[in-house]
Amino acid sequence: MKNIIFIIVACVFPCLVKAQLPQYQGAYNPQQNLQEYFAESNANYNKSIIYVFFNNNACYGCPEAMALLEQIYQQYYSDEYSFFMINYQNDDEYNFIETYNLTQPLEVVLVRINDGAAFGYQKIENLQNQISDTFSFEEYVRYRIDSFLGNNG
Repeated sequence: MKNIIFIIVACVFPCLVKAQLPQYQGAYNPQQNLQEYFAESNANYNKSIIYVFFNNNACYGCPEAMALLEQIYQQYYSDEYSFFMINYQNDDEYNFIETYNLTQPLEVVLVRINDGAAFGYQKIENLQNQISDTFSFEEYVRYRIDSFLGNNG
């Protein structure tokens, strides 16, 4: 059944298949697995996405950078964008590694969504090396998000 749906989506919406994005991008509960999340209704299909990808490699500043990223999201963007923290080494279904060329222990990928379709992405790398000044970290991350994703309104 999944293969039939994929073929139909591939024929009708080839831009979705190329980006290999799931259809639903609503508010994500970290306690819920991705399968359940994407199976829910399409209430927030037009929200752009902020992905925080990490892997199992040792990374000194990654936990602090990830906590700061989640705090920034909750404070400024929770009503505008969807947010996911994903261990991309455990990704057996969505192929995020190839889609976004993930190689670093921590990478943020901003995906612009319009009318339910992906219209490009931008990566932010090496944030784990910028945590010594949390004010500058926040300003830099917010600038990158605002510059690329802008206002969904």
